[in-house]
Amino acid sequence: MCQLGTTPQHIAIIMDGNGRWALRRNLARNRGHQEAAKSVRAVAEECSRLGVKLLTLYTFSTENWNRPKSEINYLMRLLQRYLAQEEEHLMENNIVLEAIGRLDRLPKGVLARLEHSMKRTRNNTGLRVCLALNYGGRAEIIDASRKIAQEAQQGGLSPEAIDEELFRRSLYTDSKGEPFPDPDLIIRTAGEMRISNFLLWQASYAELYVTDVCWPDFREGHLRTAIEEYGRRIRKFGGLKDGENDNQSSDRFGAHDGVPGGDGP
Repeated sequence: MCQLGTTPQHIAIIMDGNGRWALRRNLARNRGHQEAAKSVRAVAEECSRLGVKLLTLYTFSTENWNRPKSEINYLMRLLQRYLAQEEEHLMENNIVLEAIGRLDRLPKGVLARLEHSMKRTRNNTGLRVCLALNYGGRAEIIDASRKIAQEAQQGGLSPEAIDEELFRRSLYTDSKGEPFPDPDLIIRTAGEMRISNFLLWQASYAELYVTDVCWPDFREGHLRTAIEEYGRRIRKFGGLKDGENDNQSSDRFGAHDGVPGGDGP
């Protein structure tokens, strides 16, 4: 188990920088995607060792369909091959494979391979690795809204019954009766300072950690550095930390300028 202090139970990663990694080395972009698979295995193994319960990987977004068709086709072939190659490794390491997103729109071969791996690993009891595939946070919220609207239209739901808990249970991450905990830590590689439509509902109080390291170079030591930084954060969820009073909190940035919520989350 980890001796880093507070270990996040759910880590989500925006795996960015594959193309930049390749271009900096005068290689084809596809080479970056190949190397990225090594980082997935290394990070999953380290999360398992450290006692992380859930690892969510932003693997292919709804916006990624806008990339060149040749790159999309390569990514899908790579994903299908990776799932086949890694299945035994998942079993040996007691890892459960899961997936979220509009999965029915994936190529048939990819979906069949994914479903096979998920079915085979579902009785494992270790780390849960969730692949976000054809995933978008806005799409997830739209799909949840449609699900609730259909239930209301059929007369099974009153407007007054719609609350945060109901909405949460309508999301991809809670559609199978086994709710995902919200992410404690979101890591983004390659230095971009944005969340890119990832887990928009669930990330409300996640700690964000951005590194300039591109995903194909991201390894165990980088993960531990991110977790160490997470352990130094004070998570208040909109409240005050222990021992902090109103006068102390008013000294923070924005509180003297009439900014609503100057002592925000």
